Amino acid sequence: MIFKQLFEPDSCTYTYLLGCPDTGETVLIDPVIETVERDLKIIQSLGLKPTYTLETHIHADHLTGAKKMKALASTQIVVPKMDQLPCADLGVEEGKIFQVGHLQLEPLFTPGHTSTHHAYLIKSNMHTLLFSGDALLIEACGRTDFQSGDAKALYQSIHQKFFNLDDETLVYPGHDYEGRQLTTIGQEKQRNPRLGHNRPEHEFIEIMDNMDLPYPKKIDFAVPGNSQCGQCPDEIPEEFKGACEIQNVAQQDRIAPKKGDQG
Repeated sequence: MIFKQLFEPDSCTYTYLLGCPDTGETVLIDPVIETVERDLKIIQSLGLKPTYTLETHIHADHLTGAKKMKALASTQIVVPKMDQLPCADLGVEEGKIFQVGHLQLEPLFTPGHTSTHHAYLIKSNMHTLLFSGDALLIEACGRTDFQSGDAKALYQSIHQKFFNLDDETLVYPGHDYEGRQLTTIGQEKQRNPRLGHNRPEHEFIEIMDNMDLPYPKKIDFAVPGNSQCGQCPDEIPEEFKGACEIQNVAQQDRIAPKKGDQG
């Protein structure tokens, strides 16, 4: 397996590139619109072919790069099936393997941060890798105070789907705000201040209900935009329009018929 962990600094989002060395097929987990061109160059520099983008959930802190990547490289947009997004090409669901070349990703339904959140598990020759999205972070977890969040559901998702995995399982989160790159299931069982040392459910819920976090600065345009696979809404603030303008040009170049085209 070919693997790259990529970072977008404004939203502190990790994007993960997985590639099949046998077929050249790739998947980008949680791409960000501002870094699509960078990610595409990396794929091409590795001699791979852009194939899929895959979301863990409908994000509130950034615009996904799924639609932009599709415009630039004809990738297929893949999302949790239960999101029922008309803009998506494929839907994944728990119990059905998502195949990328010879790589097999196992979707895990992990509600709590959002009601349709999914994580993805893949086994390599040496390690089991968990791409936990925003459900489980490094010594933290995703917030549950907006966008169909549910602290009880998140607690159950983490304990039933994540903490039952081997302690050696490598955890690659959707974000980190302190420059860290990965953790393990065993470490989170011990050191996570919200969940570690078998903290009971009622204490976790109390912690999450009293966090008093700031309102996400991009949520008002990110959620509707991501419900359209990364379409930039008209009301997007001026400071974020640069990436959208690139997307619109790419779409026009791809869609506009050339002279002599039929239809």
